[in-house]
Amino acid sequence: MKRHNDQKIGEALKDMLNKYRLNSKLNQTRVKSHWEKLMGPSISRYTKDIVIRRKKLFVTLESSPLKQELSLGKEKIRKLINEELGEDFIKEVVIL
Repeated sequence: MKRHNDQKIGEALKDMLNKYRLNSKLNQTRVKSHWEKLMGPSISRYTKDIVIRRKKLFVTLESSPLKQELSLGKEKIRKLINEELGEDFIKEVVIL
């Protein structure tokens, strides 16, 4: 016997995340946990902080030459992270 409000568990979790506005925090945690895998250990070593605000990714680095190099590849970083998240979440990358 099927009910009208039957929902798959994945759909129910997505609805709950949207209702309680937890998507942003969850994605920020996912980006932090996947940062080393996506960018490699050398870049991860110089990364001081990663914050997401209003769909912008702010990356604070300790190395000036690395800041310059990553500033040139901001679009590639955005695409890598969005592919990992499985959605178009990050709109802009800011290197600090």
